Amino acid sequence: MRKPLVAALFALVIAGAGAVPAVAAPAPAPETVSAESTTATTATTESSAAPAIQAVDFAGTVALSNCSGSVIRMPASEADDPALVLSNGHCLETGMPTAGQVIVDRASTRTFGLLNSAGTRVATLRASKIAYGTMTDTDVSIYQLTSTYAQIQSAYGISALTLDAAHPTAGTAIKVVSGYWKRIYTCNVDGFVYRLKEGGWTWKDSLRYTSTCNTIGGTSGSPVIDNATGKVVAVNNTGNESGASCTLNNPCEVDENGTVTVRQGINYAQETYQIVPCFGLDNKLDLSRTGCTLPKP
Repeated sequence: MRKPLVAALFALVIAGAGAVPAVAAPAPAPETVSAESTTATTATTESSAAPAIQAVDFAGTVALSNCSGSVIRMPASEADDPALVLSNGHCLETGMPTAGQVIVDRASTRTFGLLNSAGTRVATLRASKIAYGTMTDTDVSIYQLTSTYAQIQSAYGISALTLDAAHPTAGTAIKVVSGYWKRIYTCNVDGFVYRLKEGGWTWKDSLRYTSTCNTIGGTSGSPVIDNATGKVVAVNNTGNESGASCTLNNPCEVDENGTVTVRQGINYAQETYQIVPCFGLDNKLDLSRTGCTLPKP
């Protein structure tokens, strides 16, 4: 898991887990971009159409108390819809969900620090609820905010990031944008993992990075952005730290034949295209919608 040690300890106490995640030192990683060196401008007015494509920066990302995240929209989201924030299931303030647990429509007043293109915190956004959260098949949390996209755009000039409705492609140039550390990692999609196992959790069809996306604690929940389209294709969540197999902070890859592969130092994300069919009119979650394959409670 890619979140800081203090927050991870607290979450594990809440969840009743017995292991303590190890965390990499927060030194700047090579092949990263700091907030100070980012110069791209923010996106233009939010509407039902997707924002114009431009260089990837920090605009629309958020910092959580223990993780990273981003304000996201579905391709069909409208300006007056309540905005959504994407992060990891293991970043929930209620603790890490157990295997098989799915959280839906749970009240929350969690706050998020909204960043502009330069990585400067310009606002505090507040959740009204956890719309969805799980660590089963994927590792995702989606919060509904008290603000609409139009309100955020009007007050701060910042547009939401759009989720790509299509499965990502191997070889795609990507950036992992951490609002917690104000750091951007640059690499490519190395490939996909049939099953990724870490401790008691199993994730399906995970995205594996090439080695230069050497993410650290606090980058959990960072959006993974396609350089060419500017759309979110995945959410950063874990990496193998010490070379152990299938243990906490040391996920292992399992193929269709059950063969286990360990890649020390390699990091992973969970794809987000499967989220899109599960949200309908007014950004309402409906797990019974056609094409929605997210785990149900």
